Amino acid sequence: MLGPRRRDLRRHRYSREPKARFILYCEGRNTEPAYFKAVRQAYPSSLIEIETVPNAGVPYTLARSAIEKAKELKLNRHRRRALNSFEQGDEIWAVFDRDVHPRFEEAINLCKAHNVNVARSIPCFELWLILHLEDFDKPDGRHAVQAHLEKLLPGYERSGSKIPNCDLLIEGIELAEDRALAQLARRSQEGSELNPPSTTVGRLTRSIRVAAQKSV
Repeated sequence: MLGPRRRDLRRHRYSREPKARFILYCEGRNTEPAYFKAVRQAYPSSLIEIETVPNAGVPYTLARSAIEKAKELKLNRHRRRALNSFEQGDEIWAVFDRDVHPRFEEAINLCKAHNVNVARSIPCFELWLILHLEDFDKPDGRHAVQAHLEKLLPGYERSGSKIPNCDLLIEGIELAEDRALAQLARRSQEGSELNPPSTTVGRLTRSIRVAAQKSV
């Protein structure tokens, strides 16, 4: 017969809520990986894996890579792992831009159909970085948005020759999330969240922050 102490240990073996792991798929450029590494450092109790896909080319290709990972982990919508698995809380995210890429909306819909989350930006990821520093609601193209960030963020260069110091941005992450949310609301009022400028990266960072708080 098990003693009281051993019975107690057995009863509580799976009582801890599984820690969520965030697996991010982004292109192998400097800016996105540098930013999410800064997020990981700011929230060390979260589990963040950054998978870069060099020369992914288009969002659709990136989406396919993320979907394959979701299938590997059995995280597609109807095949979640057993309840006691510590992988049941995993989240796969595809991070990509509108830019001038084809099949952008197709990539979004494909991810949704396979339980892959999307952190997309229109026109580009730099929009999300700007929102840490100020509100921005001009329907500018990629080059104009990147030029604007170049004026605001030390170390950022449009050429990609330097990696920006994203640690400087993290203290404004909640403000960026609020600005992005208000921006999306304005786009919805106009008829579509996919109108420029807009970004859903704030949904990803908020999920990471919430998971990190639960892990403390």
